[in-house]
Amino acid sequence: MIVLVFAGLVLLAHFYLWHRMVRSTTGPGRLRKVLSWGVVGLAALVVATFVGSRMEIGHWLAWPGYVWLALMFYLLVFLVVLEVPRAVAAFFVRRAERRAAPEPEPVPVMAGGGPAIPEPAPDAPPMSRRLFLGRATATVAGVGALGTVGYGMTSALGDPVIERVKVALPKLDARLSGLRFAVVSDIHLGPLTGRGHTERIVRMINGLEADVVAIVGDLVDGSVAQLGALAQPLKSLESRYGAYFVTGNHEYFSPSGPMEWIEELDQLGVRSLRNERVEIRHQGAVLDLAGVNDLGGASSGDGPDFDKALGGRDTSRSTVLLAHQPVQVEQAARHGVDLQLSGHTHGGQIAPFNLVVGLQQPVVSGLATVDGVQVYVTRGAGFWGPPVRVGAPPEITMLELRA
Repeated sequence: MIVLVFAGLVLLAHFYLWHRMVRSTTGPGRLRKVLSWGVVGLAALVVATFVGSRMEIGHWLAWPGYVWLALMFYLLVFLVVLEVPRAVAAFFVRRAERRAAPEPEPVPVMAGGGPAIPEPAPDAPPMSRRLFLGRATATVAGVGALGTVGYGMTSALGDPVIERVKVALPKLDARLSGLRFAVVSDIHLGPLTGRGHTERIVRMINGLEADVVAIVGDLVDGSVAQLGALAQPLKSLESRYGAYFVTGNHEYFSPSGPMEWIEELDQLGVRSLRNERVEIRHQGAVLDLAGVNDLGGASSGDGPDFDKALGGRDTSRSTVLLAHQPVQVEQAARHGVDLQLSGHTHGGQIAPFNLVVGLQQPVVSGLATVDGVQVYVTRGAGFWGPPVRVGAPPEITMLELRA
């Protein structure tokens, strides 16, 4: 059902692109036919890329498919924005054409009573105002989309930004003040990332010299057999009290489910918190660090269990919760959590998607307070789908607790 809906939306988008980028810029003929079939091929490429990514086949389609998906999206954005000025310009074009239309002339008659032979029409008539308007609109949209996607690829494939954040917790033991978390999420190891992507993230995290490393879900987009080699650098993560992981929704997209990755991470020295908690002992004080499974596991009986993760603890101590989706704060608030660390949103990844994400999640990025619980949402260090980030650069967070 999801594939059918997605395919329908892709077809509608490409029909609109054909109307504005092909039909409005060309006349009937061979060029229009060639470009029309090109649009059909690009629509098929997007659908094939989407299906192939879910079935772990056709990975060679990923680069052209996802790059075109980004270009398609921004062509739509620019063309929709240009609809209003284009409509205004079209109104004046029609008005000018009506004014310039010549009065019909009487047909000349030859001496013998027959009509005069008309003079031959010129070989190359000048471009019509409407054709010029269509080409100008398509050119502006094309240049805007190419520039935006080029910028977005540079951002997505470059070094993550180090965000330094201090969070004051009212119940925090003064001896825990200064405890530092390196928070990373949404690394999305997959067909468009290489081992160097993981190595760079590990190198940057190690440079922070954090006390705790928190990987807040969506580490992978595939199976261990396919991506295990890309995850190997995680064994080099360095921190005083260890590295911890909770599942994201993409771990449940893996054909074998999340357990193979949990076992793989255990071999790499990264502990998974599966609806459980551990004690972080620092300078004679204790902090509860808990983690819950992602909501995506609920359909397979592997969803979040807040009672199991947070029940029976000493409520006088501060608790930091790792939960992939910010919306899970609704349950966290009922269990007296002081701080929730989340990802999932990518900060919107491709503006203006940040506006859409805000309709589903209470926080899109950064630090906020929801239902009395402080929530920090990292934009993530990778990308999903198109290797493009616009308005939401990749991020690794150095988060410091303060009493």
